[in-house]
Amino acid sequence: MDARGKTPAGANQAEAEGPVGEGMTRVASVMATIRSRIAARSLTAGAKLPSVRGLAATMKVSTSTVVDAYERLVAEGVILSRPGSGFYVANQAAPFSPANVGPRLDRAVDPFWVSRQSLEAAEDALKPGCGWLPPSWLPQESIRKALRGLSRSGDALLTDYGSPLGLAGLRHLVARRLADHAVEVSPQQILLTDSGTQAIDLLCRLLLEPGDTVLVDDPCYFNFHALLRAHRVKIVGVPYLPNGPDIDAFAKVLAEHRPRLYITNSGIHNPTGAVLSPIVAHRVLKLAEQFDLTIVEDDIFADFELVAAPRLAAFDGLDRVIQIGSFSKTLSASMRCGFIATRREWLEELTDLKIATTFAGAAMNAELVRAVLSDGGYRRHLELLRARLARAMVEVAVGLKRLGTEPLLEPQAGMFLWCRLPGEVDAAEIARMALEKGVVLAPGNVFSLSQSAKHNMRFNVSQMSDPRIFAVLEDALQRAAGQSA
Repeated sequence: MDARGKTPAGANQAEAEGPVGEGMTRVASVMATIRSRIAARSLTAGAKLPSVRGLAATMKVSTSTVVDAYERLVAEGVILSRPGSGFYVANQAAPFSPANVGPRLDRAVDPFWVSRQSLEAAEDALKPGCGWLPPSWLPQESIRKALRGLSRSGDALLTDYGSPLGLAGLRHLVARRLADHAVEVSPQQILLTDSGTQAIDLLCRLLLEPGDTVLVDDPCYFNFHALLRAHRVKIVGVPYLPNGPDIDAFAKVLAEHRPRLYITNSGIHNPTGAVLSPIVAHRVLKLAEQFDLTIVEDDIFADFELVAAPRLAAFDGLDRVIQIGSFSKTLSASMRCGFIATRREWLEELTDLKIATTFAGAAMNAELVRAVLSDGGYRRHLELLRARLARAMVEVAVGLKRLGTEPLLEPQAGMFLWCRLPGEVDAAEIARMALEKGVVLAPGNVFSLSQSAKHNMRFNVSQMSDPRIFAVLEDALQRAAGQSA
């Protein structure tokens, strides 16, 4: 109370949110009490909870604190509200068991294997097989700054549907970034998507029919295989060499299979780290013209480059080449946002497909991405990130060589090392052994359509600072060598 004996405005809110005990608010304390009674089965499923006034008196808190706690427990599904009657314990899920958490060890090693193991792994799992940077390597402060700015935005951005084409400001920014790689494109030729994966999915819906043939690199990003199989197309592979696809094999596949589409990485190739040469790029485009082939060029690793590699889209002028990308690798995988840059006549149909499948654009994500990319701190972040990756690349390569694991080439930039394991060791077996110790690896054959990468492994150097990874890998290699002896 104040000097006049009155309760100040907002006192109840302060009581509800003020600290209790070891950093726990009063609301949290009430919630913990109810959860504890449910766990101890003094409150069973269907039982009625104490009245708001009764619990407030027992716990010596305000009624508004109890109401807030009850409402939050309702939102979590722990209790139910029955208007006019009170609050009741909800039917509870099966008891928590650590054995039910984490990836399945017996899962088949297929194109979903690394994704499922990486995404479902516990927070403390080690993930040198995943395809993204550790959270601490990403521009978290810039993202927080952008979020604070977004909170002051108008109501429409916070609550309304976005344009299916995507935020105009970000499309202009993407166009300027593409121009840095000599890809001349108007913002009116750019469609924002929820991710790079959605970009490929939309293009498959537009350009393919079930039974069509699609060409991929061998090896290539494993999710290309999974996505294309979902579209019920025939997939053929072409060997990928240090300077691009094997041109002789490329020409032979085009003549024999007449694929409608070729999906590849530009810039830094995944998983090999290879870079396309101008000569190979020119020959690929000549063959594409000869065999009426459309190319989807995935440029997701553009910001990792120290020196820009040739882009098929730059040589082609977005005639037969469609360029896609996203911001998940260098900015945030949580802010899902990608793009398609293509010829104008395809953009209308792609926009209709986007409306049919997701209805509208994710305006809030797009505005967050635009704000971070426009901030001067992002350029400094990239400079530090490239230097950090270069150091990690050298350190990890040295550590792997000590174990007899040799990189098949030395990438100019990026985060992947594509390596050959020692002897005749099966990479899938090594990955299974490592998973038993909480380490997620990426065995070669998940990337290879021909299953010709049995002895290869892709390592993400940014995820290998923990020495336990090398210890687990060494142990698995020794066990595998002993079994084959």
